[in-house]
Amino acid sequence: MDIIEQLEWRYATKKFDARKKLSPKKVKILKNAFNLTATSFGLQTIKMVVISEQELRSSLVKYSYNQDQVKEASHLLVICIHDDISDADIDAHFDNVVTIRNTPEHILSPYREELKAKMKAMTNQERQEWSIKQAFIVLGNLMTVCAVEKIDSCPMEGFIAESYDEVLGLKAENLKSVLLLPVGYRAEDDMFASFKKVRKDIKNAIIEM
Repeated sequence: MDIIEQLEWRYATKKFDARKKLSPKKVKILKNAFNLTATSFGLQTIKMVVISEQELRSSLVKYSYNQDQVKEASHLLVICIHDDISDADIDAHFDNVVTIRNTPEHILSPYREELKAKMKAMTNQERQEWSIKQAFIVLGNLMTVCAVEKIDSCPMEGFIAESYDEVLGLKAENLKSVLLLPVGYRAEDDMFASFKKVRKDIKNAIIEM
């Protein structure tokens, strides 16, 4: 498979075929891709909500500026950040390192305390902005994996996050929604599928030294 051909194939799908659903295998691939995406310090201050339930997705359209991809897609992926980052989050990460890698605590302890100090030196807004950067890394990775797997997707920032948080009960989970990615299969009559990509000439996008 030529990855460039797959990236040429993908586009921001404007109309999904609501009759076509992702297989459980495809959904599992996207879940694993999310979890395997690189994040700063490996801290993973992000979570993803996977919504397949049609009625719930339909109820979210009005909070998505009436973008029907939310309900027409097979699944809606909601990428969230932690509302804040606590010492407990950092401890959970390093404890996981100990469990999985069997790394001695005396080696990890300096890094554990350094990361706690780094986070405490930030304001809550700065910590959220740091997490949002991780969410965008995840979004890009998911879109590439979708292209490889011949899954259509449409990245979306245009939605009312506070309403999503309320409907999905995210506040109780210490989460805030920041990005959406409807995924599924394009409708045959989505005219955007045939549009040529508009990109700069590569010589104007790349600097070689």
